[in-house]
Amino acid sequence: MHPMKKIFLSLLVSVLAAGALSAQNNVAFSYSMGFGAGDLADYINQPSFRGFSFDYRHLVTPNVGVGVTMGWNVFYEERAKDSYQFGNATITGKQFRYSNHVPLLASGSYYFSPGNSFNPFVGLGIGTIYTRRNTDMNLYTVEQEAWNFALQPEVGFNYMLNDETGIYVSGKFNQGFKAGNELKSSQSYFSLNIGLSFTNN
Repeated sequence: MHPMKKIFLSLLVSVLAAGALSAQNNVAFSYSMGFGAGDLADYINQPSFRGFSFDYRHLVTPNVGVGVTMGWNVFYEERAKDSYQFGNATITGKQFRYSNHVPLLASGSYYFSPGNSFNPFVGLGIGTIYTRRNTDMNLYTVEQEAWNFALQPEVGFNYMLNDETGIYVSGKFNQGFKAGNELKSSQSYFSLNIGLSFTNN
């Protein structure tokens, strides 16, 4: 198992165990749209409309929550004819480009107005982003993978519809740093997440 996966799974087990004993937990399920940056935007310049995000926070105080963030965004672009260099080879033809990104992060959030219907927050996630990039041309596929160390700053708000359910909106910047394997460039993208949050009091 990759070391980053071991670290994340250990954090996940610890946080969920603590959450089981907690007085309050927040969970959010969101539809996620992605917008590439840097090397990802150079490879695929189309936004992603296929994605989701899961956020769990255990409130250690009314203002501070700790937990985990997981998600998935798929970027896709079809090119009529292009050239793609892989190692010492250059392949030319009609291309179908895919880039899958799965962030797995330990996260913390600070809530500015706990107890109010409108509760804005800021947050930061630390962990990894798994990336799998595929370039398909006729019968050939070039596939590259990477586990990038990642940071994820976040800003958003919860708007509570009642004591237990709210509307969750957030913007996250997923910064995946350079990795020393098949896909060496940093992989970064912005995601806009809209969904529902659930509070267990």
